[in-house]
Amino acid sequence: MNFEKIYIDLQTIRILEEEIAKRYSDQQMRCPVHLSIGQEACAVGVNYNLKKSDIMFSSHRSHAHYIAKNCSMDKMLCEIYGKKNGCVGGRGGSMHIQDIEQNFYASIPLVASALGPSVGVALNLKRKKSKNIVVVYIGDGAMEEGIVHEAFNFSSLYGLPILFVCENNLYSVYTHLSRRQTSDDMTRFATPHKIKSLKIDGNDVLKVVNVSDKAIKYVRTKSRPFFLQLDTYRWREHCGPNYDNHIGYRSIKEFKLWQKKCPIIKFENYLFNKKLLNENKKQKIQDAILKKINKSFKLAINSSLPDPKSANKFLYN
Repeated sequence: MNFEKIYIDLQTIRILEEEIAKRYSDQQMRCPVHLSIGQEACAVGVNYNLKKSDIMFSSHRSHAHYIAKNCSMDKMLCEIYGKKNGCVGGRGGSMHIQDIEQNFYASIPLVASALGPSVGVALNLKRKKSKNIVVVYIGDGAMEEGIVHEAFNFSSLYGLPILFVCENNLYSVYTHLSRRQTSDDMTRFATPHKIKSLKIDGNDVLKVVNVSDKAIKYVRTKSRPFFLQLDTYRWREHCGPNYDNHIGYRSIKEFKLWQKKCPIIKFENYLFNKKLLNENKKQKIQDAILKKINKSFKLAINSSLPDPKSANKFLYN
């Protein structure tokens, strides 16, 4: 296992999103942002086992999935800044990022809306007898939408190569899971559709790597769907760069408890104990990541805005 790659990916997502949060008040990113700070192990752990040719769909909270799939940071930041060299030409912003070269097909912000296209692409892979698979990320809020059962039923009935990954961060905007569902175990939705499933700690990146490896191999070799629930926690507000614990929908005690479960610190402790990381190496890695990120921000800030005449491009006549 490439521990250094896992650590670099975790740190890249964390430092990048902290920089987005820090710079957001400059008012140059004219779009909403949904940050994954605290949830990094979910994306890094699953994506570690994917091939470049595997196809991915994501949701409104997509930066971590995009970066972990080795997609272009330059294009992502240019997109968030609304520039013409953004990944969708400055049209989409943070919630509509894409990198076709890396087979990151789309982030679709409407809750659960990535499920339909992802199942359709999985059907196409099945028909072509491809060895690639589809991975689609959704949240616990999406599990309350009817299309979940449609997607589960269709993919199970036709034996489609798709991995459903639910990042359960306990909150749908401001509403706790206990006020929306009768149980915190969402594998119960997969079972009636005869879909294999597991519920694990999404903040333990090594566990996510090992469990998702088995799930992905199952999907790829059996051409069957699999549902993986990753329990995690969102540190920042649902939408935006700030902390929002003062609002009152969650307690400071709960927040601090989950901060102690930080996926990066947890993995760092493992690496330190195994003598695979020390403070000097850690600082060098962080410095190199920040240098790369600052270069991407500079590119985004200095890039040109789209030509207004291109506004109607890609629209139907």
